Amino acid sequence: MNTFRLRQFPDVALGNVTDSMWRSWERRPRVSYEDAQAVMRGVTVPVLAAWESSTRGTLTAGRRTAKDVQVTAATELYFDIRSLVIEQGRAFTGQEVQAGAPVLVLGRDLADKLFEGRDPLGSEVKIFDIPYRVIGVVEKQGNLFGLSLDKFVVAPASAPLRRYVNPPRVVDALAMKANSQPEMREAMSQAEAVMRSRRHLRPRQADDFAMETADEVLEFWSKISGILRFALPFLPGISLVVGGIVIMNIMLMAVAERTREIGIRKSLGARRGDILRQFLVEAITLATVGASAGVGIGILLAAVVAAVSPLPAAVAPWSIVVGVILGAGVGIIAGVYPATRAARLDPITALRAET
Repeated sequence: MNTFRLRQFPDVALGNVTDSMWRSWERRPRVSYEDAQAVMRGVTVPVLAAWESSTRGTLTAGRRTAKDVQVTAATELYFDIRSLVIEQGRAFTGQEVQAGAPVLVLGRDLADKLFEGRDPLGSEVKIFDIPYRVIGVVEKQGNLFGLSLDKFVVAPASAPLRRYVNPPRVVDALAMKANSQPEMREAMSQAEAVMRSRRHLRPRQADDFAMETADEVLEFWSKISGILRFALPFLPGISLVVGGIVIMNIMLMAVAERTREIGIRKSLGARRGDILRQFLVEAITLATVGASAGVGIGILLAAVVAAVSPLPAAVAPWSIVVGVILGAGVGIIAGVYPATRAARLDPITALRAET
């Protein structure tokens, strides 16, 4: 993607990070507006450059409200560097950035939530109670780990909301995009030289700023995705095994406690198949009730998470069916041995058992 970002510290931890490392990062000076301007002047390689600052906020459009929205103040090339496609309307211009024009661009999900299918262009949206005019909507990006990538708003960097995002003359990041990997590496080297000079760092001193490429971030999230794809199937598997063992033990205890009852039933003409079915049905019922309770707790937890956090937690209907079916299957497997043991009891021996 030939893109890199200059920040106070890495946006993601690309490797093992200790508490002392985090504390040292937090003590670093923030990237200032003057730093960003100096780097943009000092990089001679042809690049696109934009600085940005972000926070979370609440948007209102008429009677509709969207909470915990990513609010970004940026310069005009932000969309090109991020490869964001304007689906409706347009992006803001350099003149609007310089003038601090009260205009903004919405993410697709945010536009749908606030305007419900109506054309948002030209409509008024308030951020921090400051009125803005919608001039564009970004094409839908999709989700990452269940989180929407389209719940955001971008306004000119010098717009009135700027004072709510960061302290004066401080930016979150300076992003640069080159035409090729070699040019990006050269631009990074030049940016590093400018920052080290501005921070008066000696040759052997470590950088007190961070630069990360888009490829490094993508690689990090790819590793996380791989770990999750490998690990997540084991969690329900372990739960099913433990649940099966518990059900088997419960049914073995039931067989032991009802030995005399089994003897009486056999003496009255019950066949092995009858006893086998009885205990299998009990095991399946026990497992199904447990699975249903688990599904109910899962639905409740999803509702709580969705209510108190930005995570779009929900339980798909098909997962409920699969959960109950798996529970019944565990009941069958776990109940076979106890049911077989009960069916094979000798009626005379069973009648002699003490209750």
